[in-house]
Formats: sequence, structure tokens, C-alpha cells
Amino acid sequence: MLSKYSRWLMYLNAILYAILGILLFIFPEQLAPVFAWKVTGFMTMTIGGWCLGNAWLGWWTARVWKWNRVFSAALYLWLFGIGELLVVWDFRDRLKLEHPIAWFYLITLIVTSLSAILGIFELLRARLSNTSSGPSLNFVQRLVTLLFVVFVGFLGLYGLTAQVGDVGTNGGIFPEIMSLFTLRSFGVFYLCIALAVLPYLWNHNFDALYHHSIASYGLIVFITLAALVYIRLFDFAVRPGGLLYFVAYLGVGIPLLFIFRKYGLNH
Repeated sequence: MLSKYSRWLMYLNAILYAILGILLFIFPEQLAPVFAWKVTGFMTMTIGGWCLGNAWLGWWTARVWKWNRVFSAALYLWLFGIGELLVVWDFRDRLKLEHPIAWFYLITLIVTSLSAILGIFELLRARLSNTSSGPSLNFVQRLVTLLFVVFVGFLGLYGLTAQVGDVGTNGGIFPEIMSLFTLRSFGVFYLCIALAVLPYLWNHNFDALYHHSIASYGLIVFITLAALVYIRLFDFAVRPGGLLYFVAYLGVGIPLLFIFRKYGLNH
């Protein structure tokens, strides 16, 4: 069972990501030049979208706080903090810490990583049930989960191994050329999403996956909004791969709306 300390740390994470996300999302052009590394306004707003999505996930997870339902959502946030902190460490020679926003980003990752130490320890001790008192995942839901893990996991691994100039890194999908620092950060983000869903390939707990879907929905909303704000950067005629950026999020986000309507947010 999760301790009350893990729960309060989850709330703290939600608060930190909310503050950071609001700043990066609302003031991307102003904060991009002083962020922790070289990024554009769109990249800054997208990272702000990650943070706002993390804030929603952290708050919703702390609100529910039943281990058999929240384990994968919590796992994503913990992996995100550790993974992004490792990227920062790997590129520490390129860090720019002159502005408070850069320190705020770094401190938020450190707090998430510290909460992960306690949380992952509790996860390893816990005996999670592979079923719930409600329905289990059916064959179609398991197949969709598998495809999701494979696709998003591939994006994550590619972002962690590709070099600048490789396929998809020159504005072919994301409309701007990323530095290696940014590419690795995006790779960690996608890999954490995939790894958090991976347990559902053998754990068929519908209630847990449903909670995960609600908790993660903020990521879809805010990242898509950032792309819409900067849609002028996409040239679908010259670089049609940019459509995949929208299709990937809308292809998950729109069907989930119908599922939420069916089961409600208090399922």
C-alpha cells in the first residue's frame, strides 16, 4: 500500500509542474532564450505542455491514491523525473542556469526523482493484482495497448539513439530542427510513456488502465494545443510527415473522449 508520504510528494510534484508548466506554456517566447538549454518558443511551449500534463496526472493520481489503480500513472511520472534528470546530467556542459526558470526546471526534476526513490521502493514491495473487481481488458483493448507500447516505445528509443540529421530530425515530423539535448529529452518523454503502459501487456486491470488514461489526458491536450498555437511552423505540403505529429495525439485523444463519456470520470 502506498504511504501518505508518497501521496504528499505526489501533490507536491503536481504543484511544481503546474507552476513550471504555466510559465513555460504562457510565456514561451520570453522564456525560451533563458531556459536550461537552447530551445525555441515552440519547444518551450511543448515542454510546458509536458509539465501541465504532469501536473494534472500528479493531482489526479494523488486524489485517487489506490495502489492497484494508480501504479502506472505514478510510474510514468517517476520515470520521467529520473530520465529527464539523467539527460540533464549527460548534457550538463550545455546547461544554462543563469535564469530562475532553469533552476525551477532542475529542482522540479530533482523533487520528482527523490519521490521516485520512495515510490519505486513501495512499488517493488507491493503485490499488484493482475485483475480488478471490475472488467478486465478484452482482446481488442490488449491489442491496442500492445500497438501503443510498440509505437510510442519506438519513438522513445529512436529519440534516445538518433543523431541530428537522421530521418525525422530535420523538421520532417516535428517542424523544427532539435539539438541533441532536446532530441534526447523528447526521447525520454516518449519512452517513459511507453514503459508506464508496458505492465498492461500482462496486467489486465481495466480500472487501472482507465485511471491511467484519464491521468495522462492532460499530456494530449496541452501538447496538441501547443502544436495548434505554432501550426504556422508546419508545412504539410512540403513536409507531410508533420501530419503524423497531430495524428499521433488526436488518434489517441479523440477515441478516449468517447470512452470517458461512456464510463465517466469517477469510474
